[in-house]
Amino acid sequence: MRRGFWVWLREHVWEIPLRRYLALLLSAALVAGLAFAVRTVTREDRSCAPGVVRLEGSDECVGVSTTAYDFGQPRLRELLRAIDRENRSLKEGSYVTVALLEPFTATDRDTVNHLLHHLQGTYLAQYQANHSANGQTPAIRLALANHGAGGDHWEHTVDELERLAKGPERLRAVTGIGQSTDFTKKAVRELTRRGIPVIGSSITADDLANGQNGTDPFPGLARVSPTNTDEARALASFAKVTAGRALLVYDKPGDPYTRTLQESFARLIEGSPYEPQPFTPPADRSQEGTTANTFRQITHLVCDTSRDTDTILFAGRHTQLRQFVNALGGRGCQDRKFTVLTGDEGSYLTGDHDLDRTALRNLSVRYTALAHPDAFTEDPPRTGGSEADTRALNGLLADSVREPVGPIGPIDLEDGQLIIAYDAMRLAVHGIREATPDGRTDPPLADVGLQWPQVKGSLRVNGASGWICLDVHGNPYDKAVPIVELTPQGRARFVEIAWPEGKPPGKDCLPPS
Repeated sequence: MRRGFWVWLREHVWEIPLRRYLALLLSAALVAGLAFAVRTVTREDRSCAPGVVRLEGSDECVGVSTTAYDFGQPRLRELLRAIDRENRSLKEGSYVTVALLEPFTATDRDTVNHLLHHLQGTYLAQYQANHSANGQTPAIRLALANHGAGGDHWEHTVDELERLAKGPERLRAVTGIGQSTDFTKKAVRELTRRGIPVIGSSITADDLANGQNGTDPFPGLARVSPTNTDEARALASFAKVTAGRALLVYDKPGDPYTRTLQESFARLIEGSPYEPQPFTPPADRSQEGTTANTFRQITHLVCDTSRDTDTILFAGRHTQLRQFVNALGGRGCQDRKFTVLTGDEGSYLTGDHDLDRTALRNLSVRYTALAHPDAFTEDPPRTGGSEADTRALNGLLADSVREPVGPIGPIDLEDGQLIIAYDAMRLAVHGIREATPDGRTDPPLADVGLQWPQVKGSLRVNGASGWICLDVHGNPYDKAVPIVELTPQGRARFVEIAWPEGKPPGKDCLPPS
């Protein structure tokens, strides 16, 4: 009977059903494996470089790069090789990281030019910190953070920056923040909320600053450039703008930069007999849109003003400024001379190939620059900046044409971006090293932002753009404001240094209470 049982088991279970079930299981496993393999092969690879990806629904490569990845910008490649060489030379554990946050995937030609200059200045300050600081520690590694051409991928990039701050990369500050936009404002708010110190280089919007209403919405934010209000005050002290002789043209609805510039200009000419003239640009203000048509109409109103009116205050971005200047070149009242006064966006016009330079024959365009290479070279003021600080930067520039410093690509200082970015990075290095306790190779993250209120007096940063003396809110006090005029040759001619307080700061450079 026992033998009969095993025969039955073999014939009825093993030889027919069990083998069939095993075959089915094997087939299912093969199908599942094949499906997994197909998904793996066909899944789209959205990585661009280490730390950089194309997010779902976007073709932009965003994130934080610590390699020589160029974000599709050929003009940056030579410079990025120099940065990568410097980063790779640093010994593990000897450095902290500073990230430059900029729209590295921008396509607008003027923005890319500024981007190149900004990165050059940041790198030169990194190299100086690592090689010309008498062995001070920690060393500085530079990372590139891209939040998208329009800044709309800021959330992903902020997350990546926080990851670097908590990891072995030891991110201790974010610098750059070149444009005062709503997305930039959100990124700065979130970075500082997470305890990451931020140094704004060329942001000027009043609502991207602490202390404006007695509050500090961005704890840990320091700025190198004056606010729009301070720029307007400096411009008023230089140009003697009066209500009866000026017309305001402004961006409606505006962004943080244009809105606060408009408000500052409006205060200067309070009581003007002329209604301010609005224009509405595309949401992406680097695009042309149809504003040229509006500007053609506004030029008629300009000519309709009394002959005493000789000044136009322009609160807008650089693309619209260029369109407005071109329109004024064809105005009907060619017998009248006008001066257009605007903020630091005017610096973009020096490299704008679409500017009609013939419009400048009987039209003066002057703007408040963030920096200018000639500001402290001829008859410099006794305080507020010095020729020696300009010479230090010029020495680095001379060395940057070849290794080990460079090459770093073509140099152009007239838009001020290289200079102001250099100073912003120097402020970052100052805060990091002042916060580093004896015996440590890196400072606690939270302590870096606590250094900003002490950057004054003998602890000021002697920038190439002028002295950087910060108030308790991290804003520069009575910072030098170069007034620059656009020439018919497309150059930026230095006119004069103006001061928000009407005169240079005292030699102690201590903000009043």
